[in-house]
Amino acid sequence: MQDNFNDTIIALATPSGVGAIAIIRLSGENAIDVVSHNFKSVSAKKSLLKQKTHTIHLGHIIDNDRIIDEVLVSVFKNPNSYTGENVVEISCHGSSFIQQEIIQLFLQKGCRMADNGEFTMRAFLNGKMDLSQAEAVADVIASNSAASHQMAIQQMRGGITNELKELRAQLLDFAALIELELDFSGEDVEFADRTKFKELVSKITFVLKRLIDSFSFGNAMKNGIPVAIIGEPNVGKSTLLNALLNEEKAIVSDIAGTTRDAIEDEIIIDGVAFRFIDTAGIRETEDVIESIGIKKAYEKADNAQLIIFLIDSNTYIHSSEDFSQEIETIKERFPNKRLLVIANKVDTLSCHDSSILQSEIEDLILLSAKQKTGIEELKNELTSLVNIGALSNNETIVSNSRHFEALNNALQAISSVQEGIDLEISTDLFSIDIRECLRHLGNITGEYDVDKDILGHIFSSFCIGK
Repeated sequence: MQDNFNDTIIALATPSGVGAIAIIRLSGENAIDVVSHNFKSVSAKKSLLKQKTHTIHLGHIIDNDRIIDEVLVSVFKNPNSYTGENVVEISCHGSSFIQQEIIQLFLQKGCRMADNGEFTMRAFLNGKMDLSQAEAVADVIASNSAASHQMAIQQMRGGITNELKELRAQLLDFAALIELELDFSGEDVEFADRTKFKELVSKITFVLKRLIDSFSFGNAMKNGIPVAIIGEPNVGKSTLLNALLNEEKAIVSDIAGTTRDAIEDEIIIDGVAFRFIDTAGIRETEDVIESIGIKKAYEKADNAQLIIFLIDSNTYIHSSEDFSQEIETIKERFPNKRLLVIANKVDTLSCHDSSILQSEIEDLILLSAKQKTGIEELKNELTSLVNIGALSNNETIVSNSRHFEALNNALQAISSVQEGIDLEISTDLFSIDIRECLRHLGNITGEYDVDKDILGHIFSSFCIGK
């Protein structure tokens, strides 16, 4: 990321390639002036420099006497623009040649190519949005489901900022009073009401813990909820994956141990992205390669949020194997995971045998992956296990790992403050922790000075032109 933010920058704001139209964006103090010299309006006497903000003008981009393209030029004057600077957006035909001709023309006129995310970085630096809102812009662009989109929009509207703004302001007021007490330390006076201060510290602790706890859900919603499908060989794990995806993603065979590596794919169910992972069949084996696959199956289950334990209904009915003990073993191995037990191949069972299965295994789901019966019921069960109430209630959900780290650091600092209050230690000792808590909360929104390298890292993940 370059240091010079006085330059006029230019970039393609729409995806590269051929399309009906393309939008080329410029931002900087001289953006309107630069474009005006190479824009000829259909109204011959119209000058871009004299036009009002938020207006659109039809004309041609010209290079001397050569017409490059007929375009629409949108003018946004500072500070009422996305970046807070003068902004021009040129809507041209989507030819790659035309796009490059226009960009090269303005590069020759003194513009420079924008870095990744530089438009949004300028919006942040010019106070058009805070840092958490700027980061949410990238999440909105990257959202691939209704749930991830809703979280990103809520964040872009200032979700976590609004959540912490009042608490941070109150803590800042107390910090000022406590700092004042230090100036009068020899007179044994208290400017900060200790009862109200304790209440505020408890309230901040509660809010921080709630936001931190929301991260596992928010991160899963953002990246897709991982669901591991585990079970013995030949119970139909690969067939189930294919049925859920409605395509032949995994190889299906009667030969036990066909799946040796994890196969993953994602589908969206009722607006929520689920990332299904077909794993190697779990059994005792001396095959080295298969053993590695089984080890990987357990690793995938460790990292999943939901686990589908698949059993063969025929094997259950006609064998003496204790499946209840096997289910308990799975529960004990993954105590913090949500477990769905599914009996596959029920199309081969009688109604009587199906009833026996359901009566003997609690919350059992019956389906036939091969016949694709029961798949919709499984999907409904999956969405019911995902707590989307927080999304429906527009609660703040943390999905950004940088925010998660800052919240944890702030909680650690405020916990030290609470400990200092409980131990009745000297004010000057826990005032340092108060400042630390304020610093970490301020880092989320950029209210504290944020290191240039950190800003460069954040915005480097953006696409050019945003």
